[in-house]
This record gives sequence, structure tokens and C-alpha cells, in this order.
Amino acid sequence: MAMTRRNNKNDSIILNTIEELVPQDHDIRMLESCIDWNFIYPLVENLYSDVGRPSIDPVVLFKMIFINIIFGIGSMRKTCREIQVNLAYRWFLGISMDERVPNYSTWSQNYIRRYGDSEVFEKIFDQILKQAISYGFVDMETVYGDSTHQKANANKNKYTDEEVEIMKKIYENDLLDEINRDREEHGKKPIKKNEKEELNFDEETGKLKRDIQTKHIKISKTDSESGCFHKGEKEKCFAYSHQTFCDRNGFVLASVCVAGNVHDSVSFFSAYKVLNDKYMDQIKNVCLDAGYITPAICKTILENGQKMYAPYKRPMTKKGYYKKYEYVYDEGYDCYLCPNNKVLSYSTTNKLGYKEYKSNPKDCENCPLRGRCTSSKNFQKVVTRHVWEEYREEVMDEIRHTPEWKEIYPRRKESIERVFADCKEHHTLRYTRVRGLQKNQHQSLMIFACYNLKRMSRWRWKNLSKTVQNLIKSTILNYFKKKEKRYLFISTTLSTIWGFSFNRKVFLFICIKYP
Repeated sequence: MAMTRRNNKNDSIILNTIEELVPQDHDIRMLESCIDWNFIYPLVENLYSDVGRPSIDPVVLFKMIFINIIFGIGSMRKTCREIQVNLAYRWFLGISMDERVPNYSTWSQNYIRRYGDSEVFEKIFDQILKQAISYGFVDMETVYGDSTHQKANANKNKYTDEEVEIMKKIYENDLLDEINRDREEHGKKPIKKNEKEELNFDEETGKLKRDIQTKHIKISKTDSESGCFHKGEKEKCFAYSHQTFCDRNGFVLASVCVAGNVHDSVSFFSAYKVLNDKYMDQIKNVCLDAGYITPAICKTILENGQKMYAPYKRPMTKKGYYKKYEYVYDEGYDCYLCPNNKVLSYSTTNKLGYKEYKSNPKDCENCPLRGRCTSSKNFQKVVTRHVWEEYREEVMDEIRHTPEWKEIYPRRKESIERVFADCKEHHTLRYTRVRGLQKNQHQSLMIFACYNLKRMSRWRWKNLSKTVQNLIKSTILNYFKKKEKRYLFISTTLSTIWGFSFNRKVFLFICIKYP
């Protein structure tokens, strides 16, 4: 066979529209059809002036952000270059072949200056979620919560070691009231709200120690609002944490960005408040990981009339020592019984909200089980119990053993964990290019808005396809039902008059061939 050499024809003319060149099954068509993009105009109307030069269409600017995130491009410069040569992106933005793509600097400066301090990102996220709710895709009976870390745009080796004040927790005032109520019942003086420090008992040394209300943390020189994060075998780095809630179908309902060194049990309350302010009446169950099993979280959820589903958390006890559950609490006498059947009586309630129960040193001094009980130098065992411990016990001992728990909790890995995996792998959640807490909050909301939009568009596209298929099937079925009546009449007539048997398949073929 002779070799054929093809001449490149780079100057050929295409007599087609962009509409014709974009495939019908392209993802960009699903995004365009699932929502009316004109909803953006009223959200940004107050950010534009009535005088001056005409601006770039705000819908175009936000659609560029959606292209940037949904297709995992990440870089704004690269996004502009991709739009320049990609016909599907041009069709989505409404930019013709002879029209220039908005410049990178114009797009980025609008993103920073015009929209940076506004609430437009939160409003866009809420609007897309409302659209998904209106389609019936969101099921809020059970919500799933967790957090994930996003590596900050900061050098891990450039930092300062500073002493900062420990931030006050949201529930501290309620906890202090509960502590003082408990102390008054036991004849103790109440703790003042302005009290900075308190002497607490140290089980290891047998002495009183002073609580310090400050801590030393690493602050990045590049991005001071990020936090130093280190977990397990992972490398230390500066990061941001995204406390997120989703429904059983994977639609993100709320997300709050905090520094990477903030524990999940602390950042939970801000995200949970955002969630409850919008959808409290619709939420019945909250499913969380073991890191959220704290008395304060359990109390907050249960008092809102919701059930908390969480896994079993192992007691954090030294190897070789008795577990806390081996010390039996007597609610009637408000005391503990040790494995040797000795009483641990109430001593005090510290400012952290823990009631301290102490043994008699005379009982412990010659106890044969002391080696597995305590290493205290003054021969005294101390067991603590939180003032809100009954809420945690309800979650761990009652709800955890119900049939509903076995049905709800395994879905956690299919919902919130899948959301994080998809967003990290495909939608630029693994690393951040922006600096500052506010900018990362806006970026995370746009990432989750894109995720919801993509999920909603695919679900709606599938439903439309099924609707079309069902319509075609019903049309064909009705057609053949009419032909079936004709067949029965003709078949009966022929068999009655001439004794002729008319084949059904042959008849239906004739009906299709010659309708």
C-alpha cells in the first residue's frame, strides 16, 4: 500500500455556528440548562454604578469562576487561555469567535475589589442550593458533618512562635452557669466570670497546678490567618479547615472556614449555627465522627430536638490501667465505686466543667489493685465527670445501640467523605492559591456551590433523559395498542371467513413499514 501524505489546511473556513460545534452530551450543556443564570444580576446590582464605562457582564465573570472550579483548572490565567481556544466554554459564556475573552487582570480585580467584601458568594451558594431543593434532590432529614483541611499558600518554614490568648468558646457562658449551679448545690463558692486562672488537681503529681489562659502557636509569615496543622504521619504545614455539612445525597448545606489549628469540636458550633438558622425545622438527625463526641456538642444537638449518631470512642487511658467505665457511677449517692468496691466521693467542680471524685488515701495505700488504678504519690485516685455527661451517655449508650444507627451511620462514608474526595480531586480543594480567612471562605463556598451545581445538573439531565425515554415508550405503546385492535379485528375476520391465521409479528411489521 502506497503511503499517503496529508497536507495541513490551517486556513480552512468553517461554516458552522458554535451551537452546532458543541456536542449535545457535553457537561457544559448540562450546566447551562439546569439553572437560570440571570439570578446573578439582582445579587450584584448594588455593586455597580449607573455612570461610567460599561462593565463586563457579571454573569460572564461568575461563569468563568464556575469553569475554573468545575473543570479543575485552578489558575485564572490558564482559565482565560482555555476559554480562548475552547468552543464549549465560549458557548457557555456567550462569547462569539471574533469577540475577545475578558483579560485575566480585569477578571481577578473584579473578583478581589468588587466582590471581595460582599456577600454575593454566600448568596450564590444559597441560590444554587435552593434550586436543588426545588427539584426535590435534597433530603435534610439526616445531615452529615465533618471537616477537611486545605493546604494554605504559605511556606511551612517561615513562621514565628508567639504566645496568644486562648479564644473563648461559644458555650462558655452556659457552661459557667451550669458549673456555678452545681457548686452551689454542693456548698461551694461560685466561679467569677472574670476569673483568669484556677488551681486544679494534678493526678500525676498530687499537687495543685495553675491553669494558664495562653498558649504558644506557630504563626506563618506568609499567611498569618492560616494555622499550623499536623495529624498522624502527615507532614506539618499551614492549612485551613472547612467545617462542612451535607445531606444523604451529597448536596452541601453549609460550610465555614477556620484556621487549620482549630479543633473540629470547636469549629463545629459556628457551622452548626449557620445550618440550623436555615434548616433547623427540617433536620431530625445529625451524623458525626468520633472527634465530635463532647458533652457540649451532644447537649447542643439533643436540646434542639435532633438525634446525634456517632461511633464508639475508645477510652483514652494508659496501657495497663483500668478504663473509666470500670468505675461505676452511682447517681443516687453521686459517687463512684472503684474495682475494689471503695467509694470515690465528690470533691469539687472545676472551671472546665468536670466534677472531681476522689478516693480516700487510706483505702488506696494498701490496695492490691493500686498498680492498675493510679500512680499518684499521695495514694489518691481522681475520676472526673462532666456536668453535661448525661447527654454524652445518651448518645453513646442509648442512640448508638438502636437499629437506626446501623442504617444511618454507615452512610457517612458515602456522603460527606465522598464530597471531600471529589472536591479535592476535581475541584481544587486540595490546595488554595488565595491568602486570608475571608478569601478562603469565599473560595470554599464557590467550590461547594460548583459541586452542588454539577451534581444537580447531572441528576436533572438523567431525569430528563428518563422522562424522554418514558415518553417515547408510552407513545410507541399507545401506537401499537391502536394497531392491536386493528389486528384482532382483521385476524378474527380472516379466520372466520377463510380460516386464515394472520401472524401478529408480521402484522406489526407491516404497520411500522406502512403506517
